[in-house]
Amino acid sequence: MKYFLVVLFCFLASYNLQSQALLETIDSYKLEGKRELKIQLPRNYDSSAKRLYPLVIVLDGDYLFEPVAGNIDYQAYWEDIPDCIIVGVNQSTTRTDDFFYDEDTYFPAHDGAAFYEFVAAELVPYIEEKYNASDFRIIVGHDLSANFMNFFLFKDNPLFRAYIALSPDLAPMMSIRLKERLAIIEQETFYYMATADADVKVLRNAIIECDAQLKAIENKALRYKFDNFEDANHYSLVGRGIPKALNEIFALYKPISGKEYNEKILPFEGSPYDYLIEKYKDIEYFYGFEKKLIENDIRAIAAACNKKDDLESLEKLAKLVKNEFPDSMLSAYYMGMYYEKEGNLKRALQRYKSGLLLEPSQFIDKEIILEKMYETRDAMKN
Repeated sequence: MKYFLVVLFCFLASYNLQSQALLETIDSYKLEGKRELKIQLPRNYDSSAKRLYPLVIVLDGDYLFEPVAGNIDYQAYWEDIPDCIIVGVNQSTTRTDDFFYDEDTYFPAHDGAAFYEFVAAELVPYIEEKYNASDFRIIVGHDLSANFMNFFLFKDNPLFRAYIALSPDLAPMMSIRLKERLAIIEQETFYYMATADADVKVLRNAIIECDAQLKAIENKALRYKFDNFEDANHYSLVGRGIPKALNEIFALYKPISGKEYNEKILPFEGSPYDYLIEKYKDIEYFYGFEKKLIENDIRAIAAACNKKDDLESLEKLAKLVKNEFPDSMLSAYYMGMYYEKEGNLKRALQRYKSGLLLEPSQFIDKEIILEKMYETRDAMKN
């Protein structure tokens, strides 16, 4: 237990140093006052760059912002998910009014309607004008806010593409309305919901019933995931649900795994290079931003090229790497690999030598380049 607390303290200290939240105040015409925001920008965020980032809106930001921001920062560091712009809305003194819905229609009314309009017409435009946010938007809520966020689904063109509902306190008719709406939604939509064995009983029962409704939906545009955690309560399930939800939402974005390599790349009818290009095009289509080529995926595609003896695909990959990473040892390493496979050992050796003057990458360093040089020289002697 003591070791766990030390690790946790180190993680939180690191998080605080690397990703401290910005505190801003937005003037709201809809709410007739000011609202406090917590904003976390990606590491090395450059406002002048063209890169766009998914926008994550966190309701109940006074307590839910930190666990969401910490999870995103951690997973993005390891390239499992993209960097995101995270915005938390502080509601510690206003949440009952903010999430108010009419007792007859069960839709937002009075202060609840004003808060709905604030998010849609003021908050999101404010963030998109000030920061490099893409139109792939995620909304996160817990309890009352997890119910309220569903109202954004009922617009003709929903404001959000992904919904993370953590132990929602569902309004009457919400399960039926969700089923009807998600069954016909045309845009690719991600929906995650979670409860736990020790969740508030009345909430848990309604959530289980809602899950049964949503599981029956047959719609290729819907990506639905449900978790019913063991040994967790209404509050602790939040810490387990957030990373699971992010995993589901960004499944396509993730680096190529051993499973994807064996089950998708090797049986792929086209070339490994074609698979890589299609994967990155799909990421841009689904998420609305380009993913920078990562070394893990280069290694996987190169391995597939070698396994399939696909020299043409390996050449295309080497040229792509050279174009994307001209100052990295990666460019020399993969061009050298191509010429080596082609049988042109002299040019392969030249490429490997050129790598000594370049910057090391995550997996390719000077020792590996030298090793390839020695192997190539030995092969030229035989």
